[in-house]
Amino acid sequence: MKRLHIDCSMGAAGDMLAAALLELHPDPDGVLSRLNGAGLPGVAFRRERAVRGGIAGTRLVVEVEGPVEGDGEHGHGGGRNLEEGLAMVGSLALPEGVRAAAREVYRMIAEAESRVHGRPVGEVHFHELGALDAVADIAAVCLLMAELAPEEVSATPVNVGGGTVKTAHGVLPVPAPATAILLEGIPSHGDSELARELCTPTGAALLRRFVGRWGAMPPMTVSGVGHGAGMGDFPGRANLVRCTMGEAAGDGEEIGGDEVFELVCNLDDMTGEELAFAMERLFEAGALDVAIQPAIMKKGRPGHVLTALCASSCRQTVLSAMFRHTTTLGVRARRCRRWTLERRDDAASLPDGTTIRRKIAEAPGLRRAKYEHDDLAALARSRGISLREVLAEFPPP
Repeated sequence: MKRLHIDCSMGAAGDMLAAALLELHPDPDGVLSRLNGAGLPGVAFRRERAVRGGIAGTRLVVEVEGPVEGDGEHGHGGGRNLEEGLAMVGSLALPEGVRAAAREVYRMIAEAESRVHGRPVGEVHFHELGALDAVADIAAVCLLMAELAPEEVSATPVNVGGGTVKTAHGVLPVPAPATAILLEGIPSHGDSELARELCTPTGAALLRRFVGRWGAMPPMTVSGVGHGAGMGDFPGRANLVRCTMGEAAGDGEEIGGDEVFELVCNLDDMTGEELAFAMERLFEAGALDVAIQPAIMKKGRPGHVLTALCASSCRQTVLSAMFRHTTTLGVRARRCRRWTLERRDDAASLPDGTTIRRKIAEAPGLRRAKYEHDDLAALARSRGISLREVLAEFPPP
């Protein structure tokens, strides 16, 4: 299993995370080319070498119509409302999965700012979120995470820094209010020695989106280490985010398989149609499987238990969809190890040339196969016969 571990001992900003991941990528110039071709207006990406605390790393520089914008600042680029920002992210020339992850991160920050200001999310203009450099950082990290494709992402508790930070709304204590909200439920700590913001709202949202496990670096056979440099250079401190990539090593877990999450909630006030709609949205959010079981709830009320299975990399996306599309007030999570048969698709044909897809699952000494139901149903409808009659025309799968 491919693991990615993020060291947040000097906090996290979007450009620092992107720069550290860029060092892990086998083709960093290709990534920059794809980002520069994504269609962010007036934005150019480039990388440069930087040394922080005696350690060499990479700085991701985002140039917005000439001026260079750095991490840890608030209020660049004016304000945008949520719909304007989502439309801009949705128009980027990047894979849909990358755009979907970027939209989710964008929405997280928007909802945090909405809570800060006590106004509906659609009515708030977001100075920090509207900045093109923030959108650029979000797009960069989402693209790199998609291309590096770790199966598990972990991180240390987040150093938020100390002192105050200057924002579009005045001087505020660190962590900034939106950052504090985005770090709810995430291990974090202050820094009494450094009066500076170390974790930005963008950095906090990206960590919330991608990290599934918090604590020390888990056992792994390291294949690469990336250092993302921040803009400031502090005496005696290495202002870096470090990302470590590797394969899971023996840590008491059973060998083989992959790690997944079971997200479970109880529901006693949703109709069948609402449950079906929620199931569709969970699959769209990246769930590997969704099951709904009838149950008797408190006071004898009939209800349901909804279970979604997902990879750790999309746990936050599926969790958000569960809260958005069901009436649950709480979700239980369990980390599981999963073993699966090797799966592949092929096709079966009739003498008249009609073909349907066939799903095959295999292991040594074992083979299972079944015809694709949608293909069988389409053929039955076109011929005006039953599914059983269609199946009779094909040999056993």
